[in-house]
Amino acid sequence: MPRSPYEFTAGNTPDAPRSDLPALLAALAADLRSLDYTLDGVARLLGPTASAALNRDQIIPALLAAEQAVREDNRVAPLAAVVRLWLLAEPQEGGTLDGALPGTGVEGLLELGLVQPVPGSMLLTAKADLRPYGWDKNDDGSGGAELWVASDLAAHQQAGVLRHDHVLGIGQASTTLVQTTIRRHTERALDLGTGCGIQAFHLLHHCQHVTATDISERALAYARFNILLNAEALSVDPDRLEDRVSLRLGSLLEPVTGEEFGLVVSNPPFVITPRSAGEDAAGQFTYRDGGLPGDEIVASLVAGLPGILAPGGWAQMLGNWEVAAGSGWDERPKSWVRPGTDAWFIQREQVSPEQYAETWLRDASESRDRQHYRAAYAAYLADFASRNVAGIGFGMVWLRRPAHGGPAAISRFEEITYPIEQPIGPHLGAAVERSDWLAAHDLGGTHLLVADDVTEERHQRPGAEHPGVILLRQGAGLRRTNLMSTELAGFVSACDGDLTAGQIAGALEALLGGGLDVGKGGGRAFDAGSFQGALLADVANLVRDGFLIPAAIAAEG
Repeated sequence: MPRSPYEFTAGNTPDAPRSDLPALLAALAADLRSLDYTLDGVARLLGPTASAALNRDQIIPALLAAEQAVREDNRVAPLAAVVRLWLLAEPQEGGTLDGALPGTGVEGLLELGLVQPVPGSMLLTAKADLRPYGWDKNDDGSGGAELWVASDLAAHQQAGVLRHDHVLGIGQASTTLVQTTIRRHTERALDLGTGCGIQAFHLLHHCQHVTATDISERALAYARFNILLNAEALSVDPDRLEDRVSLRLGSLLEPVTGEEFGLVVSNPPFVITPRSAGEDAAGQFTYRDGGLPGDEIVASLVAGLPGILAPGGWAQMLGNWEVAAGSGWDERPKSWVRPGTDAWFIQREQVSPEQYAETWLRDASESRDRQHYRAAYAAYLADFASRNVAGIGFGMVWLRRPAHGGPAAISRFEEITYPIEQPIGPHLGAAVERSDWLAAHDLGGTHLLVADDVTEERHQRPGAEHPGVILLRQGAGLRRTNLMSTELAGFVSACDGDLTAGQIAGALEALLGGGLDVGKGGGRAFDAGSFQGALLADVANLVRDGFLIPAAIAAEG
């Protein structure tokens, strides 16, 4: 494939770790591995409560725990020093770091751009955050990884407002997208807005080639450093990086115009930010602000992503959308979807303009200057008021280009704000497969089974002859609850794989037509002309949502 004009190959970008020193990167990886600077190793050092506090960006419990661990067993002192340096942003003595990381040494750390001297002392302090990252193996023993991720120091690790070209580390949004992504092997995948490269790590485990784009040169420099630091674990040859990874510098879809991908993931800079006359792009927080007004960056991606998908390919992203006063949350997202595109939006939360302003001003430490905070807060409220915005939604977006053209088969817009199972990606993938199966098969001739995680609840008044409420609940996946009619509950109770859906519906029709009073217990009034069709439509929804599983699918998986 010819090299793109947007290709980013720089290994020595100002104010970013260097990735053009392969011997030093290999030495650092070996040192970190030998030190057990891993998720499990750090957790053992700090203990559960201090580790939990650190995950909330509270460093004092971790500082105290590290000190206590060294007092109890001096053999953990090297690991504790590295934890203090990079996770807790505590300056360390050069000799201590030479002993902890002997293959790299202080000179190597300085050359890589990971530490810097503390003026007027013999100490060194972190110039970047470098922390363990990874995921567990699958049940068959495949797919696990132990990695390290470099990014800029976060707000709790340094004083002052973040720099505007700040490179974000492992945040909640990035892990949410990781957990949401449907993992299937694909030849070519795209990580749009890669940041420090978290999504690319995961894509490299199930995709042959990954293109990673960003508008920030420093972000791409961090991503390149991280990929090469973890080259062995990611099955990347440092001397032939282009065989598996292409880094592109550019905005949104511009660097991949005319190309197609089987999978696109994006944690874009979707944060809605007030625009001001004459503002300079250099004044925007590039890791979260795409420079467009309102929710236009998400709107443009929803409309544009299908154009770079291969037939049958899909895209998954996170985003914010504005909810105008008096309108439904899904009004704007529905208007963005191109005809012929399969779409599934799940709104996970909705907040007020005030809550939104507070969240993002706090995120960049803009609340530390009272006057600046007041002006910025007021700008947020005025911006939302100018568009009559009453709320801001956040959620997950799935888009697909149908394999054979034609109309879209999936169009779902739903709000799910309660806790769901994580990772949710496998369950989303299974739901898409069931929808596709329904579109291609006759439900009436299908044998159905109740999913293993489904339970039934019946509620009735004391002494009542029939239950007033019948509920089906899922214990896994999206953990849905479905309010059932009496006849639908009767249908589900008969789904043991022996009879087809049409046979069960026919038996219920004969039973109800024979005089069973379905008016009690929440059933619909009997209508011989429409009963089976209406019942099987409800059954199709139960299959789509995973309460009922076609026996053929159950046998496969």
